[in-house]
Amino acid sequence: MAADISLAGPLAELPEEIKAAVVKRATRSRYSAGQVLYLQGEPPEQLFILVSGWVKAIRISPEGREQAMLFLKAGEIFGDVAVFTGIPYPGTVIALEEVQCLVIERSAVMDLITGHPELAHAFIRKLSERIIYFVELVEDLALRDVQARIALTLLKHAERSDDRLVVPRRSWTTYDEMATRLGTVRDVLSRALRGLEDEGLLQVKRNEIVILDEQGLARRGNT
Repeated sequence: MAADISLAGPLAELPEEIKAAVVKRATRSRYSAGQVLYLQGEPPEQLFILVSGWVKAIRISPEGREQAMLFLKAGEIFGDVAVFTGIPYPGTVIALEEVQCLVIERSAVMDLITGHPELAHAFIRKLSERIIYFVELVEDLALRDVQARIALTLLKHAERSDDRLVVPRRSWTTYDEMATRLGTVRDVLSRALRGLEDEGLLQVKRNEIVILDEQGLARRGNT
């Protein structure tokens, strides 16, 4: 059963018998686009492994403003920080499209890491990578303007396609979602993208963003 699971990063390197043990203790669940998997502040009862699709983890301020913490794709783990610390879930997780997850009860997670030290080491590495991500996110929000954050984000997610460098836009990649991800609002994002287009650094299309000047965009991201 473990053969159909895509595990990213250090979890992908686990022996097949450990992956099989994880699957045995998990329940496979499906969620539709827009469905909440868990809410900020709820007790940490389950850990999730994303099998397919995309989800976002957000925090909502008392005024109702949404700040994206993570956008996660197949193979990623979430709910782990709360499960291991025993604190309530620090954010709300929402499906951006139809997703499938392996859901593991907290008690089962603890049994698994007790019986399989390699799994515990993999979780530690994954949590360490998450800390580095949030350190970089704080730096971006504190030290870079919106255009610089856009530039670095686009370069990070760009793909080579027919000798072009492009960032595919999924059905849920609206300006509102992009603005939330970058810690800004739609109007500011729109102006920033137009500015980068005017500089000849990129071209925004319906289904993709084409990077026209990779080096120029990199310089803009580091100003």
